[in-house]
Amino acid sequence: MLKTRGRQRTDSTHVLAAVRMLNRLERVGETLRAALNALAALAPEWLQQRVPPEWFERYGSRVENDDLPKTAAARQKLALVIGEDGQRLLQAIDRATDQPWLAQVPAISALRRVWGEQYMEEERQLRWREAEEMPATADQLTAPDDPDARSSTKRHVEWVGDKVHFTATCDADTPHLMVNVETTPATTPDDQMAAVVPASLTPRNLLPSEHLVDKGYTDSHILVDSQRHYGVTIVGPVADDPGWQAREGTGFDKSQFRVDGARQVVTCPAGKQSLSWLPHTYPASGMAIEARFARKDCTPCAFRLRCTRAKVAPRMVGWQVREQYEALQAARKRQTTEAFQQAYAVRSGIESTHEQAIRRCGRRRSRDIGLAKTHLQHLLTAVAINLVRLNDWWAGISPARTRCSPFAALQWGTPAVHQI
Repeated sequence: MLKTRGRQRTDSTHVLAAVRMLNRLERVGETLRAALNALAALAPEWLQQRVPPEWFERYGSRVENDDLPKTAAARQKLALVIGEDGQRLLQAIDRATDQPWLAQVPAISALRRVWGEQYMEEERQLRWREAEEMPATADQLTAPDDPDARSSTKRHVEWVGDKVHFTATCDADTPHLMVNVETTPATTPDDQMAAVVPASLTPRNLLPSEHLVDKGYTDSHILVDSQRHYGVTIVGPVADDPGWQAREGTGFDKSQFRVDGARQVVTCPAGKQSLSWLPHTYPASGMAIEARFARKDCTPCAFRLRCTRAKVAPRMVGWQVREQYEALQAARKRQTTEAFQQAYAVRSGIESTHEQAIRRCGRRRSRDIGLAKTHLQHLLTAVAINLVRLNDWWAGISPARTRCSPFAALQWGTPAVHQI
């Protein structure tokens, strides 16, 4: 049923964790409450001897934003009160040397982690961290009940949970079956999965010849590495040149500079050669080479306003390594062609795979806590969808075409079937 070295398509979508979204104040309150509940079940006598009476009122029921103070000053004061309570509990656990297992309770580990993320200690005083002082979102524990859940935003969607990546075949003469499922934290970028998916397909002899993906999965190194390591051609749009010269179409973008790697010289559109060739000046940017031009050439140049907006400094241009740069430029040209648009149009079918999984199997929400159990749910969902599709294939039922309203059909010259 699977065509060897056929075509496949991959896309991701968000999955809601089986927890509620918490703001920072709710998060610290709920984390401390979870720790107290865990200790109350495991060491009730030890905890009862150390709990102040006011804690029962403060943490006896769920911490919800509707019950919290409304003003910023009052919320800040409550955050410090909760912080001091949590610190007091952690100190008591650290002193309980006769019961070292208390520190290993998962809820206590979560408490210690959240307090490190949300508070700072200065001159023996606890302080509520400013937003810019907090760790990256990908490193923050979002919900005490699910240490794997992360908070993320994609376009207009904000959620706490995970992401699932479905890969399915898309050859016209075979059923469209899911061949790979990856579940990741919500904050994992899609382009990190471009190497994970083929690595998973390789030992099962399921690698495609063409892999259709959206812009989130494409990058210069992915275009090269996928072909080099797996013999798979990536079919998908790549990001445009981010420079204002390319965006506005009135300036000299990178594609208009001639690069001579052997001589380590770059020639600008005005015919001037670069002054320096600096490797790996800022690796985090992905640029392997930075070429700088001389001020004596740039300052009096008649084309300066089309080249740089710097008041005094000359033009600087960065590139990836040669193979990646050439692959990226070729992809940018190819995606403007009609042939590319026709080939890439098939990728949209993966959206219906996600929709089928949502409607038939409730895939949008995780039924369990933790990434491992959520991934198992996604694997079972993929199996169920494959069985449905195989049954339809053997029964001769063709996949339904994309639905179109009578009014929308007029755009393509198709008469409306229903009367208004």
